[in-house]
Amino acid sequence: MKTKLYPRLALLGVRKNARLYIPYFISCIGSVMMYYIIDFLGQSETVKEISGGGNLSMVLSVGKFVIAVFSLIFLFYTNSFLIRRRNKEFGLYNILGMDKKGICKIICFESLMVCVVSIAAGLFFGVILSKLAELGLLYIIKAPVSYNFSVEPSSIKYTLVLYAAIFAVLLLRSLFEVGKKDALDLMKSENYGEKPPKANFIFAVLGAVILIAAYLIAVLTKSPLSAISNFLIAVIMVIAATYLLFIAGSVTLCKALQKNKNYYYKKNHFVSVSSMAYRMKRNGAGLASICILSTMVLVMIASSASLYFGAGDSMKARFPMENQIVTFPPSIDYLDEKYMSQLEEHYGSVFEEEGVKPSKTRSFRYAYIAGLLENGVIEPDVERVVNRVVVMDDIRQLYFMNVNDYNKIMGTDIKIEKGQVMTATIRCSFKDDTLRIGDVNLKVVGSLDKYPNIGTANVAVASSIIAVISDFGDIEPIDSLVDFNGSRMLDTCLYYGYNLDESEEKTIEVIQAQRNAIGQIDFIHNEDGGYTYELDCLDEQRADFYTTFGGLFFIGIILSIIFIFAMAMIIYYKQISEGYEDKSRFEIMQKVGMTKKDISKSVNSQTLTVFFAPLIIAGIHLCFAFPPIWKILMLFNMTNLSFVILVTAAAFVFFGVFYIVLYKITSNAYFSIVSSTKE
Repeated sequence: MKTKLYPRLALLGVRKNARLYIPYFISCIGSVMMYYIIDFLGQSETVKEISGGGNLSMVLSVGKFVIAVFSLIFLFYTNSFLIRRRNKEFGLYNILGMDKKGICKIICFESLMVCVVSIAAGLFFGVILSKLAELGLLYIIKAPVSYNFSVEPSSIKYTLVLYAAIFAVLLLRSLFEVGKKDALDLMKSENYGEKPPKANFIFAVLGAVILIAAYLIAVLTKSPLSAISNFLIAVIMVIAATYLLFIAGSVTLCKALQKNKNYYYKKNHFVSVSSMAYRMKRNGAGLASICILSTMVLVMIASSASLYFGAGDSMKARFPMENQIVTFPPSIDYLDEKYMSQLEEHYGSVFEEEGVKPSKTRSFRYAYIAGLLENGVIEPDVERVVNRVVVMDDIRQLYFMNVNDYNKIMGTDIKIEKGQVMTATIRCSFKDDTLRIGDVNLKVVGSLDKYPNIGTANVAVASSIIAVISDFGDIEPIDSLVDFNGSRMLDTCLYYGYNLDESEEKTIEVIQAQRNAIGQIDFIHNEDGGYTYELDCLDEQRADFYTTFGGLFFIGIILSIIFIFAMAMIIYYKQISEGYEDKSRFEIMQKVGMTKKDISKSVNSQTLTVFFAPLIIAGIHLCFAFPPIWKILMLFNMTNLSFVILVTAAAFVFFGVFYIVLYKITSNAYFSIVSSTKE
């Protein structure tokens, strides 16, 4: 009989606290389900076989790791809340004669119940919904759909092991929390922390200083490369500052409101402000967590949606022409018009053989070299920079173009004399009056308002300078530079691009014919008899673009759902916890004349006073995070700033509507608790 007592008490405790345990079960089941789905997709043969599937699997692996870490943190938080709420019940058991060993058995049975139900239900729904998730992923990345249903045993195994370990950690934490307290401590544990902390202006000021510094880092960062590392630093600073400001600042706010007699001494403000003042340390931390989660959701949705829906702009930046052939002849001597003409004739013969006619063509010559910027000089000589610390922000890629080709492509008639140059920049600025490349000096006579779209310059990580010169002879001294392996440092390039108004299959067929025929061009052969070229086709690369950006968008959606759900649970438990704590106060106030209508006004006052602060602060965080986000997106060839702004604004509006609905629901739960007694 005694052996059945503890399981029955455990089951009874869960049933009696259904208002608390149902959201907890949902949280656990949802975490297990999401982890299985992401792990399943990462190991799915259907996903691996699509174009770019390897990159997508890597993205999914990162998402799986984030879910695992976040599950531990989030479930630890929710479990801590449950134990705190159950302490009084356990204290009563202790007073009635049950020893700590018996209480620990109840906790063990409860934990076992939660573990078994959560993992079983999570895996069940994960397996059922995994195919739907796979179809959604394939639809997003525009890949062929497969309707074969499968179950991944290894994903089930990994999920079982991970969440069994997480629940074991939660059990140990619960046993430790209950075991260290005596019966009296357990009975009054809900009342701990009732004294309002003093307003700590030092922490408030420190939080403000850290936040301002983080904002300055975000806004003043100019280079897209620096934006990545600086953004991570700024994120850490913003998180720390948010917690400091919400904990210290919320106390200061309540103190200020209490000093405002016209505001404080009203029945719809008095109870809410006074009750919040007694719990501001915990309240502030909860609000800060909500704010951080809200900001994470907004940043992920805005950036991943911009990448996915702006994939067309990214592909256009990478492929100024739908099909591109860049050959690399062995020296600068081949950047002569006659060699470009030979290439054009060669490609034209392939078009005739394939029975197609390009709708648009573009050809030009250019030379490329990279160097380290130091004291206004771009130094490409490896031996001169070998002992220096190389920072990516200091690297400049130089693209030299003949003025005749520039005028032909851009439809201009600019004049450039020998030894002169006109420049344009990509992801950097250049305002010197002389362009210095090693020992070569070119006088800058103007800047270019527009320049030919060189796809490699757009996709390169480092900053670039487009330099239009009178003749390639101006940079001939650079052609003699070699690296440690003896290879030429200056790449000479003959670009030919064209568009075909043909089907994707026919276009790829023509591209393959070009590949087969390119070996017939004698002058691009190197000393070993080989040749180098790059032949890119938009139709061939489109799948990789959508796989990469679509995968990021999919992970962004999944993680946003998880973070939103976590935020909802924090808000819900916060409202429930404060509802139980405020219930006795409202009972007293109802006895002295406060009506349920007055209680409703007080609840609304509390919501409007504090609970919308996380949404407002998250919006401010997003505004200051936008500059580095935009610079990072530029590395993915995003060029449409107005589009990214529109997507970001839409993400905030959508999230704001959800936030308002969520608070309305949870405020009703709070109201139902504090107004449960008869008037």
